[in-house]
Amino acid sequence: MAIAASEDVLCFGLFDLDLKAGQLRKNGARVRLSQQPVQVLAMLLERPGEVVTREQLRQRLWPADVFVDSDHGLNKSIQKIREALGDSADSPRYIETVPRTGYRFIAPVHGASRAFGRDGSAQPIQVVEVAAPRRETAAHVETRAQRGGHSAWRWIVLAACVALVAGAWWMVQRRASAVGPIRSLAVLPLDNLSGDAGQDYFADGMTDELTTMLAKNSTLRIVSRTSVMQYKGAKRPMREIAEALGVDGLLEGSIARHGDKVHMTIQLIQGPSDSHMWAESYDRDANDVVSLPREAALAIAKRLDSATTAAASARYVNPEAHDAYLRGRYQWYWGSNEEAGKEFKRAVELQPDYALGWVGLSLYYGQGALEDLRPEEATPQMEATAKKAVELDDTLPEAHLVVAGNYFFHRWDWARADQELSRAIELNPSFAEAYHLRAKMYGALNRKNESIAWEKKAMEINPFARPFAMAHAYMLARRYDEDVADAKERLTSNPDDLALHWMLWEAYRRKGDGKNAADEFEKLMLLWHDPVKAAAVRAAYEHGGYHGVVLWQLQDFQEQQKKRYVSPVNIATVTAQLGRREETLDLLEQAYSKERSPALVFLETDPAFDFLHGDVRYRKIISGIGLPAAD
Repeated sequence: MAIAASEDVLCFGLFDLDLKAGQLRKNGARVRLSQQPVQVLAMLLERPGEVVTREQLRQRLWPADVFVDSDHGLNKSIQKIREALGDSADSPRYIETVPRTGYRFIAPVHGASRAFGRDGSAQPIQVVEVAAPRRETAAHVETRAQRGGHSAWRWIVLAACVALVAGAWWMVQRRASAVGPIRSLAVLPLDNLSGDAGQDYFADGMTDELTTMLAKNSTLRIVSRTSVMQYKGAKRPMREIAEALGVDGLLEGSIARHGDKVHMTIQLIQGPSDSHMWAESYDRDANDVVSLPREAALAIAKRLDSATTAAASARYVNPEAHDAYLRGRYQWYWGSNEEAGKEFKRAVELQPDYALGWVGLSLYYGQGALEDLRPEEATPQMEATAKKAVELDDTLPEAHLVVAGNYFFHRWDWARADQELSRAIELNPSFAEAYHLRAKMYGALNRKNESIAWEKKAMEINPFARPFAMAHAYMLARRYDEDVADAKERLTSNPDDLALHWMLWEAYRRKGDGKNAADEFEKLMLLWHDPVKAAAVRAAYEHGGYHGVVLWQLQDFQEQQKKRYVSPVNIATVTAQLGRREETLDLLEQAYSKERSPALVFLETDPAFDFLHGDVRYRKIISGIGLPAAD
């Protein structure tokens, strides 16, 4: 049955066609399409699942007394429609070509009174009818035969049509069987359609939570958020993205927030065939948005017959606290630790029993203790907030991760840290961050082969989250050639990745390649948007080789100390390269006795300190931390 022509808007997937205005929109944004293709699309949408013949399309487009090259014009219109929809004639998601006959619209179509306002803002969708891809029945064929006055041929036509439908159904099933079921899924970054770049954190946060909820409430293998962030805004074929991520299915969509109203649209795509499987829209107010990712994840899991037998009940989360947490996590991932800390603090102030808020706050203190917060002040806070998170929700893998981080970096209790990492992995075997932290800890403990093996496991689960991680594992193991090779390979797709250039600088510095070390140090300054320091590094190398660069670095640290906290471990690393024994030992004793600096855990991995290995003062520090002697 065709959708009633009186409906204003016809919706399918992420698109809607406004029949009165003659406009095609994707997620509320207008898609440029001339009127002739719009008329063709409208005719196909009004009869979803049915074959619309080329002759029927010609009659609608051109009066009988108008002489045009109708075949060329029709082909051009179909081509334009497919380009606008991102569709393919070979693997259609929307429009299927019926050879020598016409075209069929094969995706579900929803008739609605209005999908989006005239200004592009999201409005509630009132679904009038859902039409799935349709196959002709005997009743349809018989009715048409009677109307045409050919009752004598009724049963012949019926038999032929039934055979045709059976053949088509067999082909569809054969193609579906060949592609296989969806057992793995990637959630592509939701487009922010709020018209406000300040809402990017919200779109990214909802993407992450949808990913997390799918992992919790389904048996699917879910690719992590950070793995798919490289495809944010990318215009690449779905089949290509699915192949690159190694998944059977993709979930794409958009989200818009206007005032206290939120509108989210998502659709499920089968990766290998690039075919549309399912779509849904959700409208919520601010108080209900916290439950939206879980609701959508359960719907998807049920659609794919992969829902877990007992989904965990959702805990109440204050919407404002949730929003603050999303803001904080967005800032933290982008390296703005100070701004992230403000948002995490706000989250727990708004809701003191919000476990993820305390996780975020522990991450803030932990990162700060390694950067610009005094460890003697930050690490006790890291411990307290991690403990609070796990007390509030012992089932949260992220909570056990921050507790493990506390035992590793602050308490130097390797066994307890390992236990907490095992618990995090038990709760979520696909939690790459737990594997990554274990690799760092084993590297610090001189368990080189195990460290590399665990990092490889983390990279298998999530190859895009930390492009530098594998090179870092090689660096901790003092395998500098492999460190350089891995970093260079990943730079081909991430040429401006600051962490990868940092890995190259460290690798060259540690292996004694001063020229390349100076080159990478200069690049780092440029990537930090500091051309003055970049020029200073270049000048220092030209006048004094890499020794001159190290002298400049020491001077730079001394200047920074006048304005902010600088870790004595960082300064000791420079004085050690200059061979200044007593000065280096004094700095390390300050970091150990006064600050209990978390950066000390990697001391034995750096060859700059090798000349101190026989020194009693140095051995006392290493013994106190509990580190084994380096090879």
